[in-house]
Amino acid sequence: MKLRSTTPVSRTRLSFKMKGLLIAMVVLLMVVATLPLAGLASADPYDDKIAALTQDMARYQSEADRLNGEAATLQNAVAQITNEKNALQSQINLNQTKYDKLVIDIASTEKQIKDNQDALGTTIADLYLGDSISPVEMLASSTNIGDFLNKQEYRNSVKDQLAGTIRTVKTLKIQLDTQKSAVETVLADQKSARDSLAAKQAEQSNLLAQTQNDESNYQGLVNKSASAIAEAKATQAALRARISGSGGYVLVNAGSLPDYPWNNSNCAMWGYLSTGGADGSGGDGRGYGCRQCASYAAWRMAKATGIYPSWGNAVEFTSKAKAMGYKEGAPQAGSLAVMDPGKAGQGYGHVAWVESVSGNMVTVSQYNYDYGQGYGMYSLMTLNANAFDHYIHIL
Repeated sequence: MKLRSTTPVSRTRLSFKMKGLLIAMVVLLMVVATLPLAGLASADPYDDKIAALTQDMARYQSEADRLNGEAATLQNAVAQITNEKNALQSQINLNQTKYDKLVIDIASTEKQIKDNQDALGTTIADLYLGDSISPVEMLASSTNIGDFLNKQEYRNSVKDQLAGTIRTVKTLKIQLDTQKSAVETVLADQKSARDSLAAKQAEQSNLLAQTQNDESNYQGLVNKSASAIAEAKATQAALRARISGSGGYVLVNAGSLPDYPWNNSNCAMWGYLSTGGADGSGGDGRGYGCRQCASYAAWRMAKATGIYPSWGNAVEFTSKAKAMGYKEGAPQAGSLAVMDPGKAGQGYGHVAWVESVSGNMVTVSQYNYDYGQGYGMYSLMTLNANAFDHYIHIL
């Protein structure tokens, strides 16, 4: 009689729990299946906008390059700077769009995690209640062996689904961390782009102030520095070709370097040349043009060693460093990386400081990596070691 009175109660309780588990599983599957689709749908407009802004940047920079090759007139000079400013503004808009997209992606991912965790809580609770029924009790409550096996298989299926959803939550958390890291990178890029834009706006204002918006005044400035400007322009074109020919680069950071003593407020760049500075004529007080590559490299070496060299243009760094006992060798952190484009003795060349090396790729810090929006700017970039001709070991 005792067995007879227990059997109906157990059967009823197990049936109720199994129904609860079934409902929980259906809810869980719906949560996992539908949420990512909503996230993808919301991303489409941002992806289209990102593609359009990227095209705008390329178009503005291409136009600046075209103007750079035309006759030197005040109108062209202003138009070139304007296109570079537009390219930078497109970069700012692009970064903002990436940020907005990431904010939505993060919110979607956090919601997926929460909904999955809520569903997991329900499933775990029901599974725990189901597990409180022993196999003997389940067998006793079953109408036959087939019924018992079905219940046992169902319980195992719920456990498998539970494990799979836990893995999904862990994957989503990794994705969330990656998205948050990407936000930090975008915000850093945004600051650099804004700094570069402010510098370009100041450069344009400085040009207009010096010329008083008059073509004859502009031509007087150009003629006064025509040979220097032409040489700087040709050198920068050669540097760009060298970098592009070796595989291009990945820009890690750009803009202004806080502890380097020269910036747009005390050393404005105009026509590839330094102005202001320590002597009012663009000098940095160490024998270099402020915000030029050689000025930065000498300062970076002094920061690392306490020795402040006076070695002239970038093309002279290799021979003068060797004369002082520094050795040339394979690229390594703490080296000066020197480019000697063109014929020996011609052009200013380029020099950078090697921050790190990974395989055949070097990460360098420098000024003036490009005659476009990077001229007169600090940058940290990774590129093929073959882009440079010499590596002088300083550390």
